[in-house]
Amino acid sequence: MRRAAALAMSAGLACLPLAVTAEAPFGGAIGGSFELTDQTGTMRSEVNPDGHPQLLFFGYSECQGICSHALPTMAQLTDRLAEEGHPVTPVLIAIDPELDTVDRLATAAPEIHPDFVGLTGTPEELEAARAAFQVEIEKLFEDPAGRPVYAHGSFIYLLDAEGAVQTLLPPVLSVERMTEIALGYFEAPGS
Repeated sequence: MRRAAALAMSAGLACLPLAVTAEAPFGGAIGGSFELTDQTGTMRSEVNPDGHPQLLFFGYSECQGICSHALPTMAQLTDRLAEEGHPVTPVLIAIDPELDTVDRLATAAPEIHPDFVGLTGTPEELEAARAAFQVEIEKLFEDPAGRPVYAHGSFIYLLDAEGAVQTLLPPVLSVERMTEIALGYFEAPGS
């Protein structure tokens, strides 16, 4: 944990939670359980059935804002960590269940990365997941094509295989820097 904390501090992340027990800026620990449906129609929780750490992001498949940067960054980070011998599962939790249905995610998730998992659910299920990770959303307007545009969280959450938050990765960091930070958690004693 010390190496991971040092890496996070050198990246300017000292104010971010570094473990599941860390207090969030708004109070309370970040993370928790959820039950959502993946792009194959299978129920999935915060626990990775493959036993790999996870990269988690809240967004939507047609987002032209931060998602258009964060999701490809997660794909690159997934590949870099695999090259280092640490497979991870990238996960998108949809913020708009009307837009990101199971069928839509079945097309969108593999376009980002073959290992990407897209999760959706009822508005109540998605709200519970957002609340656990302290993600707020707001519909801002509809674009000229009539698609909704949202303001939403922008952090990538690094989770262990059991779904516990290890740290937050701002997508403004380079893939190289994110790799260093993640490796600090994977190579820490007891991880």
